[in-house]
Amino acid sequence: MSLAQVHYTSAAPGDEGTAGRFTAVGPGVSGALLAEIEPLVRYELPGGVPERPSDGELRSLPQAFGYFALSDGSRLVARSAPVRDTGGTGAGVRFHAHAVHLPPGVPLPGDRLPVEAWRSPHWVAVTPGGATPDPLALPPGPAAVSEGLDDFAVSRGPWLAAVLADLRRASDAEAAGRPVALVERQCADVARWLGLASVTLPRESAERLTFTTYTRRPGSSASRVVGVGPEDAGAARAAGLRVHACAGPAPAGSTEDVWATTAARVWRSRSPELFREARELPGEPFAAGPLAVTALCAGIALGPDGRAAAAGWAADRPYALDAQRTGRLVEAIASPGIDDRTAAEFDAAGRLFGALEGRCPASVTAPLAAMLVTEAVRGGNGSLELPRRDAFAGPEGAEVAERLGPEILTELADTVGSRSVARTVQLLRVARLLGVDGTESLPGVVDRLAPALLAEASAAQEGPPGFAPALLELLDEQFEVRTALLGALDRIAPQDPGAVARFLERVALPFTGTQALPHLRMCAEVPEAMATLGGDRAAVWHRVLRAAGLSPFAEPLVLRTAVGLVWEDRAPTVEEARLLLDAATSDSHRVAGTWARLVDAALSTSAAGTSATGTSATGTSATGTDEAARLAHDLLRGFPGEIGGRERAGLLLLDLVRELRTGAPEPGWAERVRTLCAQAEPVEPALRERAHAALVERLLAPDRPGAELYDFVHGADAELIAAYDRTARTASVRSRLRTQPAYAADCFTVWTAHPHAGRAWPPVAAALLDDVLRPAVRGMSAEDVAEVEATVGRTGSSGRADAFRDWNRSSTLGRLGRRIAGRVRRG
Repeated sequence: MSLAQVHYTSAAPGDEGTAGRFTAVGPGVSGALLAEIEPLVRYELPGGVPERPSDGELRSLPQAFGYFALSDGSRLVARSAPVRDTGGTGAGVRFHAHAVHLPPGVPLPGDRLPVEAWRSPHWVAVTPGGATPDPLALPPGPAAVSEGLDDFAVSRGPWLAAVLADLRRASDAEAAGRPVALVERQCADVARWLGLASVTLPRESAERLTFTTYTRRPGSSASRVVGVGPEDAGAARAAGLRVHACAGPAPAGSTEDVWATTAARVWRSRSPELFREARELPGEPFAAGPLAVTALCAGIALGPDGRAAAAGWAADRPYALDAQRTGRLVEAIASPGIDDRTAAEFDAAGRLFGALEGRCPASVTAPLAAMLVTEAVRGGNGSLELPRRDAFAGPEGAEVAERLGPEILTELADTVGSRSVARTVQLLRVARLLGVDGTESLPGVVDRLAPALLAEASAAQEGPPGFAPALLELLDEQFEVRTALLGALDRIAPQDPGAVARFLERVALPFTGTQALPHLRMCAEVPEAMATLGGDRAAVWHRVLRAAGLSPFAEPLVLRTAVGLVWEDRAPTVEEARLLLDAATSDSHRVAGTWARLVDAALSTSAAGTSATGTSATGTSATGTDEAARLAHDLLRGFPGEIGGRERAGLLLLDLVRELRTGAPEPGWAERVRTLCAQAEPVEPALRERAHAALVERLLAPDRPGAELYDFVHGADAELIAAYDRTARTASVRSRLRTQPAYAADCFTVWTAHPHAGRAWPPVAAALLDDVLRPAVRGMSAEDVAEVEATVGRTGSSGRADAFRDWNRSSTLGRLGRRIAGRVRRG
């Protein structure tokens, strides 16, 4: 069909107020479309053009060739060119625009792309005769658009990948990115960039790429690609366009778009026909894999990203290539001359080997296998998917083993350098693949590997550590390594069972065979036991100990493992410690070292110091204190050679508490308490309080030896005397004073017997007489007061009885005097 054409010319000199006018309009182009077309075809001369240019200067001026999308879905292909003004003096410059309107869905003649009309000779610079031109066909130019593009692409090598990447984004129907500005000195070079795009991009993408090869106002252009001269590059940047200054110095850096980088290499290799070939392969339009595969099979060298893309694509589609192209691809990827391979490329090559193994002859995949194991040994890539063992059964495998075997054994035997778990696992797996005998070095390897597993797993984040999959494959492949490694882990488990248990929660090691492995079995059992039995740590301990399958009498170290698992970050309670102590002999605890946990339990019990009635000031029962004291007594008897220093002093202090409350301790109580507290420093505050409480409770008892009381009073220990004062003021002591006249008499005798015993005791004794004893006596009956007085006389002397009467009378007179004074005030 014929296409409607439009002609537009700029205003003549002297036509003020107008920019130009349409001189001819073909049928079907409405007035509304003309209003939309007019700003698209306007032309503005570049700066510095002479007022009367010569013919050569006129021909050198840029032409604006464009392809535009209109609001009604139609499109416009137009050329705006400067022409000499033939009116007036004939020396001025005007412009003439010639456009072809393409209705929706209608292509150019011959189904050619718009950029292919760039060099057509049918563009005219004058309006045809008549008001409305006859519809004229616009055939494509005589020369294909691809002519000379190879040379142009090579000349624009530094910009090629980045420009192609932006042209691809600009052609995306859903893209909302910034337009692309191509800065070139010649507008024809902008057209050549669009020619490169028309060959490189799929047709539907190229048809969406609207453009103009020249504009002075890039910020207001409606096109996705605009060409500007160097003088307007700043305006393009200011307008926010993605500017490529192809007329200036080569850019620094490179694009990360693998498809664009690969396309640039294809152009620099002068092989544009590969784009059509690549589009015949399955995959997304701009996936790098098909183009990279096509380039490698054609002998074009690519970078590591391109090779990785090719290997990954072929691994996902092992049947997409014929045998010949598969062989070429493998040769290109595994070429020994490549020295810039990356971890991502090796991973993709490993997947490709896995996809081709068994589908292709071993001679095809052998280069890949050799490359992978060489990288595993020399490159240190611990994440590689290794080939199966049968990949090295032939002469290629023997050659690789001869080359790499000594390196593997040397590194495995090194016990000084730093080597990660992944590296050790990889070396062991490669050694098996190549048939390298590492039996002699295996014990040293696993002794080093076992603690490294725990350390690296502890340092990793949540979830299985990165080396876990390869480690499990190694243990599945090599029975002798599994046996040795599990044995090494079992040996170190008693030292840090909590770390081993946490490791087994993250890495499920296979130890369900015939190996005993008591400690590993306990570590594996504890999470479920904790979840099932909750806070009953004694029940958890019994269950974990049963999981070992060994008695602590036969293997004392299971005690250490069980205790470390259940009480890893805390000391057992006194009751739990008693359970542990009774569960095995002292010899077993001595070998296991668990006696230290029992000592901690005895010394860290939380029972508060108790009063004379058996309860603390806060109401806590003395049962915990008594149990801790009995435990301390048994520990001192069971481990006399192991317990020393401050721990021994602390246990002796607890044992003294037991004796003070339940037995007949050796004389010198106060001095022993002071001495043991000093030896146990830093002594726990609760333990010090319990010892002081037990001592003063015994000193407040009526049957305490007088010598002990004398030593206590004259020892002038302010802290002990303060404890005595606190206990004497408790409710239990006050109650006893009120109800037991003999006890009140005894306290009066004690609190008045040593008026000159240092500085600490006299004020405390005087305060107790006034604050504690006097209120108790006031509340007694006359008969009880008389009994107190008589008891004081019997146990002391007549002078002591007189002193009590005077002390009591002064209190009575004081009360009487206060009453009289009150009455006087009221009167």
